[in-house]
Amino acid sequence: MKRQHILLITSPSLLISLLLFLSLARPQRQFQNMERLEVHVTNRLIYPLIPVEGGTFMMGATSEQGSEADSDEKPAHRVSVGNFFIGETEVTQGLWYDVMGTNPSDFQGSNSAFSSRWRELPVENVSWDDCQEFINRLNNRRNEMDLGDYPHWKFRLPTEAEWEYAARGGSKSRGYKYSGSNNINDVAWYDGNSNMSQGGTQTHPVGTKQANELGIYDMSGNVYEWCQDWYSSSYYGNSPNSNPCNTQSASYRVLRGGSWFNYAQNCRVAFRYDGFPDFRYFNYGLRLVLAP
Repeated sequence: MKRQHILLITSPSLLISLLLFLSLARPQRQFQNMERLEVHVTNRLIYPLIPVEGGTFMMGATSEQGSEADSDEKPAHRVSVGNFFIGETEVTQGLWYDVMGTNPSDFQGSNSAFSSRWRELPVENVSWDDCQEFINRLNNRRNEMDLGDYPHWKFRLPTEAEWEYAARGGSKSRGYKYSGSNNINDVAWYDGNSNMSQGGTQTHPVGTKQANELGIYDMSGNVYEWCQDWYSSSYYGNSPNSNPCNTQSASYRVLRGGSWFNYAQNCRVAFRYDGFPDFRYFNYGLRLVLAP
């Protein structure tokens, strides 16, 4: 008869170490369904969400950002994020209006060359505080939505790390300077191509440029996108490596992605910007995340 080997653990500290090792060795929970979610926010409107499988990446001033990298993008550092869904596009004026009953955007009606397509334009002129009210209303209506295998996950703004990971293409990243290409004209509306024959430069309907590696549109250009984090120019020097989010109260919140109004440099995947949380501007918008 074969002798059985039984491990006897008599030390509490050894038991704790073993449990910690097993928990770290356990693979991350995989998405139950890797297909995008088409969330019926209202009877007439669907907001598509793209699954982003968590992983590890180099965040900040990586080599493809070149000499345009700013000091607050340094040092480049290794970061891990978990699974989440992110909006296929920015939140549109149509979605904002259907949830809030108002449209704060500057580019609507006679102020827009796309007046007949205003519902497809990204909402702008919204503050970080406005976004929280919008998200609270969405979450209060979650029981009316089909969230598939994720009924307990909630909407929020992306963390800065989640935003950059998704903009870089997640696990499918090809190391582009902008979100989806090294040629900004492929993927972004920015000051070099957003001019209209009438009305000057402005936002454009979402999803009209090329998507990035994950199938996400407009993470470079069109409108800046608010993130969850407080902004600190020195945060990268001491941020956590796992799911970082700067919760240290400061004067500004983080904005990412550049806009129709900005130079190409501001539309890079690593570029960081900041704004007062109660400040509204005609190129400040948002993108939703659905996460645990």
